[in-house]
Amino acid sequence: MTHQIKAVLFDVGGPLDTETIMDREIDKQILLSFRANGISISDDEYAGINQWAVDVFAAKTYHSIMWKIAKGDLNLIAQVESELMETVPQRNELRGDFELREGSSDLLAGLVEQGLLLGLAANQPTESLKNMERYGILKYFSYKEVSGSIKLRKPDPRLLLSSCRGLGIEPMEAIMVGDRIDNDIVPSRMLGMAAIRFVSGRHSSQQPRSWNEAPHADVTNMDELGKAIRRFVANPPNTTGDDGPE
Repeated sequence: MTHQIKAVLFDVGGPLDTETIMDREIDKQILLSFRANGISISDDEYAGINQWAVDVFAAKTYHSIMWKIAKGDLNLIAQVESELMETVPQRNELRGDFELREGSSDLLAGLVEQGLLLGLAANQPTESLKNMERYGILKYFSYKEVSGSIKLRKPDPRLLLSSCRGLGIEPMEAIMVGDRIDNDIVPSRMLGMAAIRFVSGRHSSQQPRSWNEAPHADVTNMDELGKAIRRFVANPPNTTGDDGPE
């Protein structure tokens, strides 16, 4: 059974904000802190731990990375996390607060012109809304709440349900666009949404654990995303067959 697609929900980090500089600088800072605190870890060892955190669907990737490196030493973790938070302003300045993906504005404007409703479904602080407004893309969204304002975080499906309620639609009338299998694809498919994964950044190698966690489409740029959305609007995928392979 299929439903008319009326809306598109967007994660922010990944699809809209590439976070390329942010991820790179966070990794550098974590490594620097551990090494300064007497922990010898190579770049390759760090990459392996990062991959482990992605593969096990760690909810907060950096927390899991720090836990693994520190081997559960909470004092060491607290020190590294404190240094990570102290350097937030430098990272934000370096990346201009928001790394807008090329083609985002044109895509969003085009979707609105097609009559689609746009909503946010993102684990983001409320400050991200100011950045989106500064870059001229917040105006395209009818639902503008994020985890920082509603106090829910993905993969909790209630965050997605809140977005749907805010747009006045049913979940099966929405497409979810996100970069993580665990945080975006799993909860959206659980609710019967069409799910598009933007393959980008830290979680680009993440894999579904079964067919009902697989995205209905993978895309790598805004042109591919626009084509996938148009395809699903014209011919919505079957989102009710999650008990078996499609």
